[in-house]
Amino acid sequence: MANFAKPENALKRADELINVGQKQDALQALHDLITSKRYRAWQKPLEKIMFKYLDLCVDLKRGRFAKDGLIQYRIVCQQVNVSSLEEVIKHFLHLSTEKAEQARSQADALEEALDVDDLEADRKPEDLQLSIVSGEKGKDRSDRELVTPWFKFLWETYRTVLEILRNNSKLEALYAMTAHKAFQFCKQYKRTTEFRRLCEIIRNHLANLNKYRDQRDRPDLSAPESLQLYLDTRFDQLKVATELGLWQEAFRSVEDIYGLMCMVKKTPKSSLLMVYYSKLTEIFWISSSHLYHAYAWFKLFSLQKNFNKNLSQKDLQLIASSVVLAALSVPPFDRAQSASHMELENEKERNLRMANLIGFNLEPKFEGRDMLSRSALLSELVSRGVLSCASQEVKDLFHVLEHEFHPLDLGSKIQPLLEKISKSGGKLSSAPSLPEVQLSQYVPSLDKLATLRLLQQVSRIYQTIRIESLSQLVPFFEFSVVEKISVDAVKNNFVAMKVDHMKGVVIFGNLGIESDGLKDHLAVFAESLNKVRAMLYPVPSKVSKLGGIVPNLAETVEKEHKRLLARKSIIEKRKEDQERQQLEMEREEEQKRLKLQKLTEEAEQKRLAAELQERRKQRILREIEEKELEEAQALLEDTEKRMKKGKKKTLLDGEKVTKQTVMQRALTEQLKERQEMEKKLQKLAKTMDYLERAKREEAAPLIEAAYQRRLVEEREFYEREQQREVELSRERHESDLKEKNRLSRMLEFKEIFQEEVISRRQAEFDRIRTEREERISQMIRARKQERDIKRKQLYYLTTEEERIRKQQEEEEARKREEAEKRKKQEAEHKAKLDEIAEKQRQRERELEEKEKKRREELLKGTDAPPARPAEPTAAPAAAAAPQSVAPAPGSGKYVPRFKRQTAEVSAPTQTPPAADSDRWGNRGPPPADDHWGSNRGGPSQKPDRWVPGSRGSDRPSGGDAWRSGEERRSPFGSSRPRPAQR
Repeated sequence: MANFAKPENALKRADELINVGQKQDALQALHDLITSKRYRAWQKPLEKIMFKYLDLCVDLKRGRFAKDGLIQYRIVCQQVNVSSLEEVIKHFLHLSTEKAEQARSQADALEEALDVDDLEADRKPEDLQLSIVSGEKGKDRSDRELVTPWFKFLWETYRTVLEILRNNSKLEALYAMTAHKAFQFCKQYKRTTEFRRLCEIIRNHLANLNKYRDQRDRPDLSAPESLQLYLDTRFDQLKVATELGLWQEAFRSVEDIYGLMCMVKKTPKSSLLMVYYSKLTEIFWISSSHLYHAYAWFKLFSLQKNFNKNLSQKDLQLIASSVVLAALSVPPFDRAQSASHMELENEKERNLRMANLIGFNLEPKFEGRDMLSRSALLSELVSRGVLSCASQEVKDLFHVLEHEFHPLDLGSKIQPLLEKISKSGGKLSSAPSLPEVQLSQYVPSLDKLATLRLLQQVSRIYQTIRIESLSQLVPFFEFSVVEKISVDAVKNNFVAMKVDHMKGVVIFGNLGIESDGLKDHLAVFAESLNKVRAMLYPVPSKVSKLGGIVPNLAETVEKEHKRLLARKSIIEKRKEDQERQQLEMEREEEQKRLKLQKLTEEAEQKRLAAELQERRKQRILREIEEKELEEAQALLEDTEKRMKKGKKKTLLDGEKVTKQTVMQRALTEQLKERQEMEKKLQKLAKTMDYLERAKREEAAPLIEAAYQRRLVEEREFYEREQQREVELSRERHESDLKEKNRLSRMLEFKEIFQEEVISRRQAEFDRIRTEREERISQMIRARKQERDIKRKQLYYLTTEEERIRKQQEEEEARKREEAEKRKKQEAEHKAKLDEIAEKQRQRERELEEKEKKRREELLKGTDAPPARPAEPTAAPAAAAAPQSVAPAPGSGKYVPRFKRQTAEVSAPTQTPPAADSDRWGNRGPPPADDHWGSNRGGPSQKPDRWVPGSRGSDRPSGGDAWRSGEERRSPFGSSRPRPAQR
């Protein structure tokens, strides 16, 4: 290991070794210098050394040396000059990429050259055998040996740079750029294995950032710039994963993005969210998760509609059609109905996880299947207006499949719509972040959905149908495919059907019998029989026997029940106390453990701090000693160089060199040299003094002579210049006089021209001033008129507003007066109506009281015992007696039922009353005086019914109380039922 006094010496030594072809020795020399502890302070030459060092590493394909050197250089310049580290890493990446591109350009067949599954794996055994057996290498193997090593080195370069920059907050942009270049490398050369490893590396870096939060240079993810860089990296990862077809890795990238958003609790930009959901649609479609695919399309539609201001109507219609078709492509039955409990729990967790990824936050207590379902999505599309934005073919298809009932011509209605839909699609011009929309990808799922709907509708109208007829109804598939679809539908309880190939028919059944009823039909039958047996043969009661045996059984049972409840409460209380004590003990133990752990950690920190301080002191002392030794050695070497020839050496051969010895000898040599130098300077100063004095003594007369000559020359030059100036002045005066005489002849014409110009300009000035004054006066008048007009308009508007306001106030006052008047009239009218109603109620109460009194009187009249019926052989005169005692049922008096039956039995031959007699005719005690009965037909009694003056005198006091003078009612009587009609 060579020690260099300065870093530049190592660089020169490396150049010398490179020139003679020893690159490995040059690399080793620079590596020793970089990893040495002597050069831990950043210097500008170290950057040049790193450039040369990385050049050698790339030429020799030494990735391990490059990594070690970059790690050491990061330690050196992390806190001093990070930009230097950035430049070095960029240079390293540029060199590696350039070498890989050169090797790629030299290879003719790139696909064969890159046919390696793993760049980190060694050569295969068959390749080694082939290289040994075949004496001549083929072109493919030569290409492999040329290109693959450089691609391995480039991949190792990316890994090294990412590992160095993983926790550096000052070089986050460089980390993101390196990750982007690595992604592009995997995408360009179809390196799927390396892409998976790269994703895992980046994922581990983020996990370590969250795990070790106390690092000094850790990136802050809460900063907007850092968050944006990390999100851009994850979105590049997602795009490359989808382009490479690594859907599982793409899904993990989506989870990484979601975890990053949850970690910082910030929503990214709408453009990134559009890319996020567009990739989710592709992932869910590839994984056949049609429900989540439809929800992702729905979120994408919402984002485009809300945030994309440049979205055209055509693109909106195409996106809405995609959303509706994706929702229709979801199977119309739930596949988890017949699953086990464990599968249902896993399905629930999966639904919650997917719902969070899509953006529908669900509570764990709700079922994810209930929240994210086909029916809920379709209703959401209709309520949000997505269906109204779709194309007409999609709307018709939706209504035919979801709302209409066409079991016999469903296929003929849907097939032309599917043909039109399959031709739709294309690239969205106003949404470049979205992939190309092809509606034809939904056609197979829609064919399957149409087949299921047709089977469901046919099962409602048919019990049995021939296979040929069913095949004609389904134009999409052959019957074998229909049979497979029906098996899945029957399995998930969507339709109940059987296929009988021997008879060539399809038999439809009832879902209630075919599905769950057959599982427990025997148990249900047994329970029904048990109920019937209990009804036919009830169990005899044993209460009497037990009551005789144990008279206080109920009280004993109640006491025992209370005792057990009390015991249960005591046990639960003891359990709670025991659990509380256990928790207290655990809490105390945890506090003791934490306290002990804290003391241990403090002691460990103190020990580490003491060790660190001791190591720092030793390092400082060692560095001081090394620095003093280097200074002494340099001083000694400088002294030896300045020594004269023939003088003996400063140090003897084999003599031990120590710091004190070197310093003493160096100081002695310096002292001797200083003394000799002082003597030389004294001698030289004396010599220079003599020489300078001699030169000045000899130069003094020569300087005086030169001065006199210079005075004579200056006087002659001044006289010549003065004479020449006088002559020039005389000549200029004469020429000026001649010019004056020549111009004096034009003086009159000049004055005339001047007067004309002045007069013309004065006239022009007066005219312009007059015009300006007139224009100003016109402007003043116009402005005055405008002010007058505005003032009049303002006055008119003010008066008009005042008039309108007064008119409105008058109208409001009039309306208030009318309303008050109307309310007053309504109140008076209501009071009158209430008074009339009260009078009518009073009259009805009085009538009811009188009617009650009358009935009581009638009942008192019927309390006498009835007479014995006459013999059948009696005379007709004797038959009239019972009639007087027991009147006919048609009379006005109340007759009890038993009396009426006695009268009918005793007088079967009694003639019924006349048909034209009034049912109220015999109400009064004297039948002849009843004005409803025998006198009804007389003309003399008819006016007495209506004339008030003919009532009281002609009618006895026991007459009809319904027609009293002061309580007369309408001729139709009261609406209440009369006593005789009940």
